[in-house]
Amino acid sequence: RVCDHLRAHILPLTNCAFNKSGDRFITGSYDRTCKVWNTMTGEEMLTLEGHKNVVYAIAFNNPFGDKIVTGSFDKTAKLWNAETGELLHTLRGHATEIVCLSFDPHGAIVATGSMDSTAKLWDVERGVELCTLIGHTAEIVSLNFNTEGDRCLTGSFDHTTKIWDVPTGRCLHTLSGHRGEISSTQFDFSGELCITGSIDRTCKVWNTMTGQCVNTLRGHNDEILDVAFSCTGARLVTASADGTARVYNTMTGACQAILIGHEGEISKVAFNPQGTKIITASSDRTCRIWDAQ
Repeated sequence: RVCDHLRAHILPLTNCAFNKSGDRFITGSYDRTCKVWNTMTGEEMLTLEGHKNVVYAIAFNNPFGDKIVTGSFDKTAKLWNAETGELLHTLRGHATEIVCLSFDPHGAIVATGSMDSTAKLWDVERGVELCTLIGHTAEIVSLNFNTEGDRCLTGSFDHTTKIWDVPTGRCLHTLSGHRGEISSTQFDFSGELCITGSIDRTCKVWNTMTGQCVNTLRGHNDEILDVAFSCTGARLVTASADGTARVYNTMTGACQAILIGHEGEISKVAFNPQGTKIITASSDRTCRIWDAQ
């Protein structure tokens, strides 16, 4: 059931994200703005204006929810007060478009990934660059912190994923083995495993301590566009351009379910926090919720 239908941006959306409690969400757009919305009423609360190009990547500093970061094709990221809409800092340093970003779990650091092949770590309070993560040879399209916030994962079009030590900015492991661009990456809750999805149609499970691949999950007959762990990490789900999503047992690699029904590629997938439901978003203009139990 569609609860509300919001039209306020003057150009198409690029992204959306909830705060932790779910009472507010944000949207980014080709109109160069980010808007903050009241979830229950559908009312527009704030418009964050200042970028000179597409606002492509956005996030709340969950679980706190008092700051928002926006990443733009104008090569900058901006930090905002989520309550007032005040611009706190503009983060300058990337040579080309910013396409992914994330707050660390403590809300103290923002990581940005760019088409310039680098990621940067920034101090949220001061708005200054802490370090540049150099090593990839093509654009970085996926970026995650582990639960502790001391490790960062970057996935790149150079077919590799790298694990970085956040305090030092040192590359700990390069995860090589995919035969195509990386599309999506994620740590499990423990931080001991991570997964990578690729346009080579496979998802790989990696041991983050050793950098070794522990499983390669096959079955899709087109590009994998998104991957996600369940809350416990016992299962994972892959979304593909073949129009299906697949649920796997993380440890055994066994495919437990194939989610069939979409009439177009599935670009995004996620478990709910309880691990009982899966949501998929497709180019067929629908979103589906599946029973994952």
